[in-house]
Order: sequence, then C-alpha cells, then structure tokens
Amino acid sequence: MKRARWRGVAMHAGLVAAAIIVVFPFMWIALAAFKTQISLMIGEVAFTPTLANFREVLSSGTSDYLANYGNSLIVASASTLIVLVVATLGAYSIERLGWPRLAVHSFLLAAAVFNAIPAITLVGAWYVGFRALGLYNTYTAVILAHATLNLPIGLWLMATFIREVPRELEEAARIDGCGTLQMLWRVVVPVVMPGIAATAILVFIHSWNEFVVALNLTARQTATVPVAIAKYAQENETKYTAMAAGAVLSVLPSLVLLFFAQRAIVRGLTAGAVK
Repeated sequence: MKRARWRGVAMHAGLVAAAIIVVFPFMWIALAAFKTQISLMIGEVAFTPTLANFREVLSSGTSDYLANYGNSLIVASASTLIVLVVATLGAYSIERLGWPRLAVHSFLLAAAVFNAIPAITLVGAWYVGFRALGLYNTYTAVILAHATLNLPIGLWLMATFIREVPRELEEAARIDGCGTLQMLWRVVVPVVMPGIAATAILVFIHSWNEFVVALNLTARQTATVPVAIAKYAQENETKYTAMAAGAVLSVLPSLVLLFFAQRAIVRGLTAGAVK
C-alpha cells in the first residue's frame, strides 16, 4: 500500500511539475502584457497593471493588428477546411479502396518525410512561383502553402481514425444502396468526428502560429498575427510589452476552438458508440 501511495504521489508531482513547465512561460508573457516597458525591463514583481499595451495593439493609429487578426482567421480557417476535406478523402482512399499495403506504407512514409522538411527550405520556391503567377501578397498563396504544410499530419491522423471504423457499417450502408461518397458522408464522417475535430484543432493551431511562410508570402495587407507581433521588434527598439499583449490576444481563437471542439469530440464519441 505504501509503495502504491508513493508511486501515486510521485506521478502527481511529476504531472504538476510538467504543468508548471508548460504554463510558466505563458503566465510570464501574460503578466508582461500588463506591465510598462520600464517595469518589465527592471524585473518588477509587484507592479500596477496597465492596459496601455492592449490599447497600443488594438487602437493605435500605426497598428494593423486587428486587420492582421482577420487575415489569420481567414487563412487558418480556409487552410484547415482544405486539409480536412483532402485528408479525409485521401485517408479513406488508402485505407478502404484496396491499395497494396506496400503502396500505403510508402505513401504515408513520404508524407511523414515531407512533414519533417523545414518550411524555410520550401518558402523560396513558393515565393518565386507565386510571384510569377501573380499570387504574391494574396490569401490564396498563404492558404495553399499552409494547406500543403499541414496536409501530411492531417492525412496521418485521419488514416488512423478511418482505419478503426468497423467495415460492417460500410457494408450495411452499401446493402442499403449508398454510393461511396454518400456512405462516406452519412456513415464514416459521423463515426470519425472525434478525429476530424482533433485534426481541425491541430491544423488550425499550426496554421495560426506559422510565421516563416506568412512572413515571406505576405505584405502589409495580408500579414497574419505572428507577422504583426514580430513588427514590434524594430532595429532601434523592441516593444516587449506590446509583443506580449499581441501574443496574449493571439491565443484566444485557439482556446475558443478547443472549447467547442471538445464538445464535438464528446458528441462524436457518443454517436460512434451508439452506432
């Protein structure tokens, strides 16, 4: 009993330590967002909170943060939708349409290798290509680039979930006269809804936080939130507290998405259990 108790204490202590390691940097940034630049630089622990940094980010005449926020919502939402559609169709194809297993494993390995390639090695070719096509500084360029970067992980995740769908459900749907697309929409998608929700969260966050591609393929009109935050680091001055305020605000869409997606995951699991 004592050994089991100590094992439980050690496990909980490890979890608390891991939570502190994860949460501490965000808490430091959140506190910095309410400090003045001087207060932050001298390391004040006790300070008078101020909203000046948020006012500078949101309503300053030189700030494009709100426009950049809208740009990020458009780019992240559109690229996530593209990845979900393509990854779901692709995963169903490789798992259910009779591909040789060697071809399946080779394809997924190639996707994993592509996912490991740093985006900085691709952005030069994309920059030249999109400029030649007249797509530089457009939503289309960034959306396509983000969808390309996130498609491998989306394909891997959706293939894992679709692999777990009982084939009996699909066979019953075919007996009832469903075609492939109709069966995919009415039978497979509701069962794998937890996977779709999880994939959507991961892809959205990756797209929302992506910096290198957005920096090179956008200008002022289409810049995203990470690019907007980076603009506060200038040659002669770095506005750390304004950057912190922008970083805190940038977390909100991911938190909202996670909150609602958790409900979708629970509904998807329940629907799958009933079926």
